[in-house]
Amino acid sequence: QVQLVESGGGLVQAGGSLRLSCAASRRTFSKYMMGWFRRAPVKERDFVAAISRSGGSTYYADSVKGRFTISRDNAKNTVYLQMNSLKPEDTADYYCAAFQGGTYYDYEAYDYWGQGTQVTVSS
Repeated sequence: QVQLVESGGGLVQAGGSLRLSCAASRRTFSKYMMGWFRRAPVKERDFVAAISRSGGSTYYADSVKGRFTISRDNAKNTVYLQMNSLKPEDTADYYCAAFQGGTYYDYEAYDYWGQGTQVTVSS
């Protein structure tokens, strides 16, 4: 069992930045690939970004490529999502998740989820 706790959400103006953090409970954190998803009101859960176990490979949704950066610190059992140039359409609840195998952009591949953190971008 892996417990994930997100933090760092909030209200920001368009063009601003936020950094989300996700702390994992287990020292085996480095065995999991990690991802970020988001769900806007009345919308499906969408893939945002994912990162390999070592952090050497990263993957992004087209909508955030060039603006968001995913990273991880295995010594701290933490994954981050740096969000720059935020737009109102980035408003959503953001969730981090962990998985050991599967398709990184498919939420069904993920085994563990955090409770989410809300991001609101005002225009």
